[in-house]
Amino acid sequence: SLASTAITCFTRGLDLRKETEDVLCPANCPLWQFYVFGDGVYASLSSICGAAIHRGVITNAGGAVRVQTLPGQENYPAVNANGIQSQVLTRWASSFSVTRTKNTALEALGRSTSTARPSTGKRPKKPLDKKAGNKDCKADIAFLIDGSYNIGQRRFNLQKNFVGKVAVMLGIGTEGPHVGVVQASEHPKIEFYLKNFTAAKEVLFAIKELGFRGGNSNTGKALKHTAQKFFSLENGARKGIPKIVVVFLDGWPSDDIEEAGIVAREFGVNVFIVSVAKPTTEELGMVQDIGFIDKAVCRNNGFFSYQMPTWFGTTKYVKPLVQKLCSHEQMLCSKTCYNSVNIGFLIDGSSSVGDSNFRLVLEFISNVAKAFEVSDIGSKIAAVQFTYDQRTEFSFTDHTTKEKVLSAIRNIRYMSGGTATGDAISFTTRNVFGPMKDGPNKNFLVVLTDGQSYDDVRGPAAAAQKAGITVFSVGVAWAPLDDLKDMASEPRESHTFFTREFTGLEQMVPDIIRGICKDFLDSKQ
Repeated sequence: SLASTAITCFTRGLDLRKETEDVLCPANCPLWQFYVFGDGVYASLSSICGAAIHRGVITNAGGAVRVQTLPGQENYPAVNANGIQSQVLTRWASSFSVTRTKNTALEALGRSTSTARPSTGKRPKKPLDKKAGNKDCKADIAFLIDGSYNIGQRRFNLQKNFVGKVAVMLGIGTEGPHVGVVQASEHPKIEFYLKNFTAAKEVLFAIKELGFRGGNSNTGKALKHTAQKFFSLENGARKGIPKIVVVFLDGWPSDDIEEAGIVAREFGVNVFIVSVAKPTTEELGMVQDIGFIDKAVCRNNGFFSYQMPTWFGTTKYVKPLVQKLCSHEQMLCSKTCYNSVNIGFLIDGSSSVGDSNFRLVLEFISNVAKAFEVSDIGSKIAAVQFTYDQRTEFSFTDHTTKEKVLSAIRNIRYMSGGTATGDAISFTTRNVFGPMKDGPNKNFLVVLTDGQSYDDVRGPAAAAQKAGITVFSVGVAWAPLDDLKDMASEPRESHTFFTREFTGLEQMVPDIIRGICKDFLDSKQ
């Protein structure tokens, strides 16, 4: 049998050299950081361990995987499986598949390493600083309670008791979880915000005081309202802390909840649904959408839905729910680098590039842009082409869908001319990033050039960085390394890329995406 190679969470198919290779994936890779393209047959750009979890060959506990190199193909599909959302890719030069290894000794080895960690369950209890709360539970939580005629006054009170117990067990405090309550009925009402109380006692009192509103069960409307309005910084949401909505539903919603689920995900909000008294067979005819739970939750992976048979005897359901809400690493829908960045591309249109290489540059830009969730509230893409002169191909506000961005990139016409990179950086900082200055997204500039600039790049690049723009420099052919380093943000090594040939750009795509995500995450810490 083949000897196996230990790999990291981020090792890609294209990083392997053999046709068939047995590898060992580590445990506890962060699921949301995986890049996986395709389903079953994966583009070699994909993370091997990500693909193996996606395929169900291993779990997040890691283990042994056999990787088989396959030819490239077109149209790798996007499929959500085992907590990983794979992405679409139009074309890639090579692929791979993943299967379980036949070698049991290897399996045992894989397993022993993942269980060798000391169990965290046995830690001596830290004395809880009452005011600070449970620091291990990082969460900003909205309890979206059911105030409709479906539930009625009596069960509404039982619901309040349950929410109170959950709130107490969470360990609310200044440095622990913060909670607020929204009541869903005909129209949503925010009862109190995250910033209103930081002690469990106050929260309990506020929950006791809640009055029953009655009306239709417009949960979708309430969820959308909560995702959009509840978690603002001025209402007490904290940067970089997972935003969670726990939707309590007695029966079923009167309105459509699917769109609200989409909005919540776009806003980086993790939606849980606690459903009580599921619709009976006779009632199913009255339910607008039988799959309402799957469509509203953050991920349809079983983790985000929770069922209780009735509102009576719910004490035993408190602790398992609290454990879920405190599982920081499972919150797959938090604000992500994919939905919270502005990426500007500065494209060298000088005559040395040439027509066919210019196409390869546009393809590279498309492949980077493709990874991001472009929308009016999500990520935004802009492009500027330069020679001696600059031309804004499209600005951040021109296109609010990925399709439009990709089609705009395809339609960029090659200018041909000289190379004044410094001027172009200044132009882009002022005209393209200037209007976005106070927006919520983090700003990135990717500079692509194939030669020596006729003007100084250091000053303009420093000014761009001072304006809060992270600069990646990508050089091809004759681009001098000194120029590339002078333009790039710190640490320069990880923000500078170079390839001899334009065909080498394709290989850089995942590294650029990963670099942007890493910087985005670091900025949130």
